Amino acid sequence: MSKKILVLPGDGIGPEIIAEAVKVLEAVRDTHGVDITLEQDDLGGAAYDRYGSPLADETLARARAADAVLLGAVGGPQWDSIDPALRPERGLLKIRSQLGLFANLRPALLYPQLASASSLKPEVVAGLDILIVRELTGGIYFGSPRGNEVRADGKRFAYDTLPYSEDEIARIARVGFEMARVRNGKLCSVDKANVLASSQLWRAVVNEIATDYPDVEVSHMYVDNAAMQLVRAPKQFDVIVTDNMFGDILSDQASMLTGSIGMLPSASLDANNKGMYEPCHGSAPDIAGRGIANPLATILSAAMLLRYSLGRGDAADAIEAAVGKVLDAGLRTADIALPGEKVVGTAEMGDAVVRALKVA
Repeated sequence: MSKKILVLPGDGIGPEIIAEAVKVLEAVRDTHGVDITLEQDDLGGAAYDRYGSPLADETLARARAADAVLLGAVGGPQWDSIDPALRPERGLLKIRSQLGLFANLRPALLYPQLASASSLKPEVVAGLDILIVRELTGGIYFGSPRGNEVRADGKRFAYDTLPYSEDEIARIARVGFEMARVRNGKLCSVDKANVLASSQLWRAVVNEIATDYPDVEVSHMYVDNAAMQLVRAPKQFDVIVTDNMFGDILSDQASMLTGSIGMLPSASLDANNKGMYEPCHGSAPDIAGRGIANPLATILSAAMLLRYSLGRGDAADAIEAAVGKVLDAGLRTADIALPGEKVVGTAEMGDAVVRALKVA
């Protein structure tokens, strides 16, 4: 039975990078017999322009009916002045929440061909392979009360709330432990338990869940120290599990260890491994339409889609190997190119991955 994938190109460079990932999915349909049907709709700013909402009800219904969702990126300056409730990012948060996509997997894997492109010395990052497991539907991005007010003295005042229940913490902790169990058996839980009540509960629940995983080595680290350790000695980490805001920040930081945020895919999964897949980077409106964006994070996100939601690890392996072959051949988009290396555009990089797949 054909598996249905809802494709949401989004804004900025989203349509350009999604086009290349779609090429790759169509290629594995031929090379590996992956039976998929692709359907397209809008999310974010493009959806606001089309539907008057960053996530239309009909789009959400299509997402619920699909086996997986492939997303480009959302946002752009042209929507900065609209009602905050209608901004592109609200559509992204809503679809994550409505689909129950609580577990965000963000691998930071350094391809050996890009060791010199990292912001750190090659000897510090060579062999880097970190998985950041980020809680995605709770915490400060969804907490209430929140708001902006003007006090009696005329001064503006804003506030947000960072809530977590023990059930929310326990389910993301279990994802982290399960991932560590099939990797190198190490899990680092990142929090701010020295000052935040929500982090104190986070640490307590992680320790309780740890008793079910005696084969996994558990450690705890404050988020400020974790940020420092990621640039001091990143290879000490295997799996990092953390909350929504900390995971958002640390995964972007980890991206620079790999050479570029343009290399980082992600998966956002529900309890049954149905998921939405997207690159970790944003919509990059400054380079949109120029054909120079790196599509590899989106292509690797499509590989994660095949692995986690469609159960086709063979096709996912083939895509990841094809990306390695393209890098071996010396092809680089501008964000990962060193002086003297061959710089190619978005479409040329996608075409190269497709060719590598077909000759495998």
